[in-house]
Amino acid sequence: MTSFTVNNNPVHYKMDPNTPLLWALRDASNLTGAKYGCGNGECGACTVMIDGEAVRSCQTTIAAIEGTEVITIEGLSRERTHPVQLAWIANNVPQCGFCIPGMIMAAAALLKKNRNPTEDDVKTAITNLCRCGVYPRVIEAVMRAARIQRGDETLDAGASPGVDPATAARLVPALTPGGRQR
Repeated sequence: MTSFTVNNNPVHYKMDPNTPLLWALRDASNLTGAKYGCGNGECGACTVMIDGEAVRSCQTTIAAIEGTEVITIEGLSRERTHPVQLAWIANNVPQCGFCIPGMIMAAAALLKKNRNPTEDDVKTAITNLCRCGVYPRVIEAVMRAARIQRGDETLDAGASPGVDPATAARLVPALTPGGRQR
């Protein structure tokens, strides 16, 4: 049995110790935010944080992380108030959304270590692939998230998960055509 912590919850997987973390998270824990993209660690769609470091979960066995702390996109901020999530929304980063959880986790890991990154730091830390080509918006969003995290900028949080679209549109003007509140 392999034991570690996922999103502040102790887990004990009764799986082959060579099982990639990605499949343990998705299949055994129903945490589907980390995506299967390439299977060889190049695309970054499966990125999670392990002990504060961005790690490609498709290339990490559950045996290799015994006793560690794993944070997935689901555990980053259930209320979507993490600075990276706020900046991603404010900067309209997502397009198709497939790569977004991995990029957010890579950005969150970067900002955990470096509260004042340069654009080069961001480009070095976030090597995730995106078919939609949102890279310029990703860089801007990470820089904005750093400002939010440092307290140099503030953003209102969006609607909470589980809010119906009509209520969300009233709460968040950007969700209403023309940005007007209803």
